[in-house]
Amino acid sequence: MPDGRDALAVKVVSRIAEVPAAEWDACAGDNPFVSHAFLGALEDSGSATAETGWLPQHLVLPNPKGGLLGCAPLYLKNHSYGEYVFDWNWADAYERAGGRYYPKLQCSVPFTPATGPRLLVNPTAERAEVEAGLVAAMLELTRRHQASSLHITFPPEAQYERLGDFGLLQRLGVQYHWQNHGYADFDAFLAALASRKRKAIKKERRKVAESGVNLRALSGGEIAPHHWDAFFEFYMATADRKWGQPYLTREFFHLLGERLADKVVLMMADYAGEPVAGALNLKSGDTLFGRNWGSLGRFRFLHFETCYYQAIDYAIAHGLKYVEAGAQGEHKIQRGYLPRPTYSAHWIADPGFSQAVEEFLTRERRAQEREINALADYSPFKESCLE
Repeated sequence: MPDGRDALAVKVVSRIAEVPAAEWDACAGDNPFVSHAFLGALEDSGSATAETGWLPQHLVLPNPKGGLLGCAPLYLKNHSYGEYVFDWNWADAYERAGGRYYPKLQCSVPFTPATGPRLLVNPTAERAEVEAGLVAAMLELTRRHQASSLHITFPPEAQYERLGDFGLLQRLGVQYHWQNHGYADFDAFLAALASRKRKAIKKERRKVAESGVNLRALSGGEIAPHHWDAFFEFYMATADRKWGQPYLTREFFHLLGERLADKVVLMMADYAGEPVAGALNLKSGDTLFGRNWGSLGRFRFLHFETCYYQAIDYAIAHGLKYVEAGAQGEHKIQRGYLPRPTYSAHWIADPGFSQAVEEFLTRERRAQEREINALADYSPFKESCLE
């Protein structure tokens, strides 16, 4: 466990706007979700603020020579919405036992179940030292706020392993990701599938084409305000059906287009000259991340086409290695998206409750590992293509 004295140089900021964008992004790398622009759009749009239960408590570690050695997106929360690593049962059990689960500290990107760095380190700094300092600062802040716990969700595997070395409890999840094995085009990807799966995908794509729906991928300056207006309408319609309360405001999408359009890939579907559906993706240097989807009409297979097949088409055409299609969905397997582990790390202040959670996570990890291995048996790929 990092020594609390390591945290003394770390500062807490209540708005990411207090940090120069260039200094933050020098630590964030090319992952779009931990960029200053994305996190700032969440705050400035009113989507992730104290009023919505996401009080920013971002950590920055200044470099005496200028700039930052490291930083981390961090929030004090009074609920567990918008996280995608579910701890509702933990909260219920702790409060039934007489404890107070909220507030808690959450190191994550709000409303975004996408893997990416959480302890952001300037490449010129000593990684181990900076990460230790950031974790120590998180633990100290947890104590100062009298919070029940600290949660670091969707870090990459290497960072997850180091968080375990720091003494945090480790948790496994599962998502479904597509990998580009150097395919020349979509047909080359289909050729790697078993015949029955290949025919099913061709049928789904053909049905969409025959419906008269036209699809296109927009990025950068191609995305105009009316595209965001249409997409927000799709988002609201789907949010109302699925959750009852949308997380993101219209202003968020405006700011995303204004500040980060070159990282956005917006799949838009039109019918009879009118937009009917869309899927929002963001991209890094090697990955396309599927985020939000919405539609107004009922077109068979349009969800699969817009979210999964168009993403594969785009990744192949632009030389991207992976497509991460977001949370949940075993139905993605037959469409070429295979199960992959996701990670989170947790620290519980109450020793007795921490022990109980640790015992649960030990059993859960074994079950998740078995599930991931079992799901892999449903791969649509020919055996020769997986060697």
